[in-house]
Amino acid sequence: MSTKSETKKITKKDLMALFWRAFLLPACYSMDRMQAPGFAYSIIPVLKKLYGDNKEKLAEACMRHSEVYNNTFACSPFVLGIVAAMEEEASENPDFDVTSINAIKVALMGPLSGIGDTFFWGTFRIIGSGIGVSLAMQGSLLGPVIFLIIYNIPNFLVRYYGVLYGYKLGTNSIETLVAGGLMNRATTAAAVMGLTVIGGMIASMVSLNITLVANFGSEVTLDVQSIFDEICPKILPLGLTFFVYHLLKKGVKPVAIMIGIIVAGIAGRFFGIL
Repeated sequence: MSTKSETKKITKKDLMALFWRAFLLPACYSMDRMQAPGFAYSIIPVLKKLYGDNKEKLAEACMRHSEVYNNTFACSPFVLGIVAAMEEEASENPDFDVTSINAIKVALMGPLSGIGDTFFWGTFRIIGSGIGVSLAMQGSLLGPVIFLIIYNIPNFLVRYYGVLYGYKLGTNSIETLVAGGLMNRATTAAAVMGLTVIGGMIASMVSLNITLVANFGSEVTLDVQSIFDEICPKILPLGLTFFVYHLLKKGVKPVAIMIGIIVAGIAGRFFGIL
């Protein structure tokens, strides 16, 4: 009697095909089905291997993966690995409920997008940008290189191991991720890290100083900037950042905000305030 591992049709070579094709997942973005065309393109080699002799089932599988799908790109190989395992089971078990495949995809879209966006768009990109821009402003060619390294190494590793572990875990992956609140803890940790980096970037990259000095007699002067610095260093850049964030939440156009900052800066300089 053969074991399940001995009857597996999908090999590591097939999973690597998923891995490399997933890099092209955003190349064809559909406004009504989002990333579905890219997902279907990525999974096609596996579908052909599983259903190559049955054109009808192959067509049905392709149609399954043409339904709406949207996720953080780096997390999609993990979903592809899970789907590959489920499609393999569906090809061997005629009683397998194929509707559960898209159900799993839909169930994973929300939580994985939350984690992926927090880490890759809100953490690694911000850290890489902060360090890279700081080096570039000093004239160092390492600036863009450091940015690409900080962002792309975690991206590559998550994609590579994601497709392998996704296939290994199969349908049990959701229970593994949710057990013990793993997703919530990971999201919270990434949010704290991202906010810490943003705070450091505000202090080092946002500049707002008040040059106004009030004189009271020949011996008494009032340096407004020093008062703010004594209350909290860099409190003015922090306040400016929160003000801009408030305007963005209110729906003010970024171009209008930038023009307003430029005009305020010129006026403040002209009147000797900034």
